[in-house]
Amino acid sequence: MRLKIRLKNAWIKKGTPLLEKLFRIVRNVDNYKEDYQLVKRWDTRFKKIATIMEPSENKTSFWVENRLKQYLNQMEKELNRKEDQPFVENLLKYSKRFWKGLFTFYDYPLIPRTNNDLELFFRRIKQKHRRITGSRTWNRYIIRHGENIVFVENVSNEQEGLQMIKNVNYSAYNTEANKWERIGEHIKQRRFKKEPNEYLNTIEEKWKRHN
Repeated sequence: MRLKIRLKNAWIKKGTPLLEKLFRIVRNVDNYKEDYQLVKRWDTRFKKIATIMEPSENKTSFWVENRLKQYLNQMEKELNRKEDQPFVENLLKYSKRFWKGLFTFYDYPLIPRTNNDLELFFRRIKQKHRRITGSRTWNRYIIRHGENIVFVENVSNEQEGLQMIKNVNYSAYNTEANKWERIGEHIKQRRFKKEPNEYLNTIEEKWKRHN
């Protein structure tokens, strides 16, 4: 019994500073009442927009685009206080910026709703490249390898990658390679920027051998 009392008293002593800190925080709540009401007022608009844009089999890009346009016009009229102006301007600005590609996925379900997965994919590649090379920038890596980066990331090990390459016949490879001439152009540009004189000398030597 005495042990329980001691433990209880110890907890009270330990908890007192935490309770005092909590009370200090609670006392300041009233100071942010107006800010809270303002944010709550804006949050209602976000929820309404989210409801309009919620994916559904019955929704088309035409319907969602027009419904959202109507609601934004309505919201602009309703939020006419001075303190609402930054929120309205910012929302309309970003809506206008992304408007063109905002509704495509309603008519084409295979297109992702957002590019979040793509950004995470690039982030993982960038982190891996940084661990290997120690370099924070990966611009040269992208310029040099282009779309090939995607295929490398989908291969679990070197042996699997080599086996996949062996399974591709020459005709299919040649067809795809001709489509990717852009990668070769990037490599040429990189070589020229790095060693312009050496690059030009190499071209001159090739010209002499063929003429």
